Amino acid sequence: MATDTAPQPDATTEDEPAQPLRLGLPKGSLQDSTLELLHRAGYDFSVSNRSYFPSIDDESLEAMLVRAQEMARYVEDGTFDAGITGKDWIMETGSDDVVEVADLVYSKRSMRPVRWVLAVPEGSDISGVKDLDGKKVATEVTNLTRQWLAEHDVKAQVEFSWGATEAKCPELVDAIVEVTETGSTLRANGLRIAEVLMESNTKLIANRAAWNDDGKRRRIENLAMLIEGAIRSESRVALKLNARRDDARDIIDLLPALRMPTVSSLALGDDWVAIETVIEEEDVRSLLPKLKRAGAEGIFEYELNKIIP
Repeated sequence: MATDTAPQPDATTEDEPAQPLRLGLPKGSLQDSTLELLHRAGYDFSVSNRSYFPSIDDESLEAMLVRAQEMARYVEDGTFDAGITGKDWIMETGSDDVVEVADLVYSKRSMRPVRWVLAVPEGSDISGVKDLDGKKVATEVTNLTRQWLAEHDVKAQVEFSWGATEAKCPELVDAIVEVTETGSTLRANGLRIAEVLMESNTKLIANRAAWNDDGKRRRIENLAMLIEGAIRSESRVALKLNARRDDARDIIDLLPALRMPTVSSLALGDDWVAIETVIEEEDVRSLLPKLKRAGAEGIFEYELNKIIP
């Protein structure tokens, strides 16, 4: 005799994913700034010096450290569901079938993009790409460099550099194509920037099959939202202060804000209000004396981890 079988609960829910999201994190120059950013986003990874597999107290995530130069192809072929790497390395490896989920504008020392530049010795007569005809160029991004030369109809010898590229010019090569944030390392090696090839920023990318999976896509989007929130808060702080209601308008006029400052009545009496806002950290030094003179009291400033608009 047939018996009814009770339906089984769905094993895959938003809170209990069927399998962890496989995340690639950049090893090398971007590693420390990426882990710090993820910490502020709410993801605390613990990294051992001898391991490529950071631990995290989140069963929905698995991570591996991989050089940013290799990340895009591992995401493209499905080794990782998502990864963090640069726009430059996506282009260099020709990994066109990844999904670019979010621009994460930060680098190893700052919250700004990096530049790939043509650098030459201070005394060189090379002033730009047209002067490279017949010359020798060393770089880590050979594909990008050859494409750039071809776009300008310039024929030069391009060789791969395994590192310490700045030291190879002018003894071994005529010029280099190198990445820089400030140009200080180039200047320290007696080089000057002759031309900028491209500007690059870090990106969160996803494997296309993972992106088409509703559960994984939701988790990747959540990750992107929290990281972007952490980046958005990087240069901002929150201010909170008390003021007499009669002074509030003058004080609010001094305050920049994402939209409008928050104003709320204090518990005791209607004569005082609390005002709270988010401002650029660089404005604090000049703003606080103005607020005090306008009647603000009990001013305090605090750091932010994330701003989600």
